[in-house]
Amino acid sequence: MHAIAVYEGESEPELIDLPRPDPDAGEALVRTLRVGVDGTDHEVISGGHGGYPADTDHMVLGHEAVGVVEDANGTDLSEGDVVVPTVRRRPNGDNAYFERGEPDMAPDGQYHERGIVGAHGFMAEYFTSPAEFLVTVPPELAELGFLVEPISITEKAVEHADASRSAFEWNPDAALVLGNGSLGLITLAMFEQRFDRTYCLGRRERPDPTIDIIESLGSTYVNSTETPVPEIPDVHEAPDLIYESTGYAKHPFESIEALAPNGVLAALGIPGDWDFEIEGGKLHRELVLHNKAVVGSVNSHVGHFEAAVDTLASLSDSFLDDLVTGIFELDDYEAAFVDDDRTIKNAIQFSEYEKRR
Repeated sequence: MHAIAVYEGESEPELIDLPRPDPDAGEALVRTLRVGVDGTDHEVISGGHGGYPADTDHMVLGHEAVGVVEDANGTDLSEGDVVVPTVRRRPNGDNAYFERGEPDMAPDGQYHERGIVGAHGFMAEYFTSPAEFLVTVPPELAELGFLVEPISITEKAVEHADASRSAFEWNPDAALVLGNGSLGLITLAMFEQRFDRTYCLGRRERPDPTIDIIESLGSTYVNSTETPVPEIPDVHEAPDLIYESTGYAKHPFESIEALAPNGVLAALGIPGDWDFEIEGGKLHRELVLHNKAVVGSVNSHVGHFEAAVDTLASLSDSFLDDLVTGIFELDDYEAAFVDDDRTIKNAIQFSEYEKRR
């Protein structure tokens, strides 16, 4: 079968041949439909994030997948089911986080992430997975099922942000998304269903397709070159929730002061090392005197994926059409990894979905 992988020391993905995998007990064999490409894939390719599986010199890429069960192999699934795989797997036997169904809360060393660290990903014509990590998707969402994983990331982050405010009556009206990449835009579309007013910060100049999407959602675009995060409360308003998806290390610290009283920051970006000065005492006072909270969030679990399936079904067709800028066949897979001003969300198609009678 064909697969897309990156070799150690290389900086470009390659199309390779691998044997079709056989499912172990408790696993299903899945025929891959589509796999999304995101910033994490680019970081894995560049060597800036993740790590290769043990005893191999390559990594099969991809963690945003949707496929069809080819062989249920005695599991509770059925052949023909459309499924989305979660990302984290047990590293070497079980641990308390996996036993509790909370692999997304496991610390480093107590998980593998398929296509990212310690385990091969889903960019192959077939993959196997324990049935417990496969979430079923309605057939009508089969072509867009690769968006379930990124949506699940925001489902978790918002769940944890809400939990941090659960000790009192919190009625947020305004939300700010930092970052107008694909995850930021997906999150903005989700926030439009909950908040009265939404804002999205980016660095792009008009004309730009992401700005068009932001405004089509009824949100306000904030150009960070004109209005940096600390000035947003003066120009617009202080948001109750800030969702950070930029990986720009200063943004979380700037967000603490920008938040409205009782507000919460959900930080998801993963920056590189960067030393800079902050006004530590001032930020400490902001947190304490205004009851603010900062929540870090990474990955997601089955419950978040299940919620993400419902959320995907609720998003408008026009938004999804604008978001997905390219679906590429295997013979043109390199184009899926091109990241330019026209690219928002790309995916690679391994096979077409045909509903079984």
